Amino acid sequence: MAKTKTVRKQEQIEKVVVIGTSAGGLNAIKILVSQLQTGFEAPILVVQHISADATGNVLLDALNKIGNIKCEHAQNGTRLKNSHLYLAPSDHHLMIDEDERILVTKGAQENRSRPAIDPLFRSAAVVFASRVIGILLTGYLDDGTAGMIAIHRCGGICMVQDPADAEYPDMPQNALNQLKVDYCLPLLEMGGLLYQLVAQKSKERKAIPKDILIETNIAKRVLSDLPAVNALGEQVPFNCPGCGGVLWKVDTGSSMRYRCHTGHAYTAASLLAEQTMKIEETMWTALRMFEERKNLLTTIAKEQKGAMAKSSMERAELSQVHIDRIKAILLADDKGTTNDMPI
Repeated sequence: MAKTKTVRKQEQIEKVVVIGTSAGGLNAIKILVSQLQTGFEAPILVVQHISADATGNVLLDALNKIGNIKCEHAQNGTRLKNSHLYLAPSDHHLMIDEDERILVTKGAQENRSRPAIDPLFRSAAVVFASRVIGILLTGYLDDGTAGMIAIHRCGGICMVQDPADAEYPDMPQNALNQLKVDYCLPLLEMGGLLYQLVAQKSKERKAIPKDILIETNIAKRVLSDLPAVNALGEQVPFNCPGCGGVLWKVDTGSSMRYRCHTGHAYTAASLLAEQTMKIEETMWTALRMFEERKNLLTTIAKEQKGAMAKSSMERAELSQVHIDRIKAILLADDKGTTNDMPI
């Protein structure tokens, strides 16, 4: 008699939890995950800002020692499972694809970060709509706010750590400044609330707004061209610090955001921070070049006589004037020094 093959039923994913954090996130995620028990009825996807050369193993090891749910690095193509936590790998974006599988890409940075929070939140909103629970925890600046707005517009639930409870309050506070979230509470109250929300029946699915679909596709590298960004807003007289291309202002509410056609994206705060960093890099390069020029002119002056020597010394002195000006500008933003201190 022939044996019948047993077909394993695919686990049904009713809800998904997406979490974004930055500075102070290691302790925050540990506190949150410690409140969850084995059998938690939803997958959890986490983006924590980490440097490109980090591994994220410190956080994973700490979470797995808690032992309540399985925690692992996200791998491209993995099907989501309940009671599993997937951590974004360093230097890669973490998203959810249409078939509820994990998508790991090396697309353009968003808000100066890769992994960034907004791509995960937007992709979850597109796939799960009202079945997504977005959580924004401690961190600097405002990555995650635009993604949280996308979750809200798609009917999902938005939860933000109380800024007074956050080690670094900027990230949750910026979200609170831009939208009315469903819940704002301390970390220690989130676990119990999550169980209630996961058990609740989801609201009827809303149609996904076109601009959210476009931005999600850009992050997935499916659609990254001029017609796509033209559909999101108008060109502005700024250049992308990441690639030098033209930027478009994204017209989606009160928050100012910008995109280039290659995929880089910035909030106003992150764009200003990136511009400041690029300016400083340029000024340090200019300082080095002026010092080298002064040294060369001084050497030439010593080997020459008469008018030629005088001209070289005058040009060396003019270089010193530029050196002093650049030093003054660099030190003006240095909170640990004053302008009269040597550099």
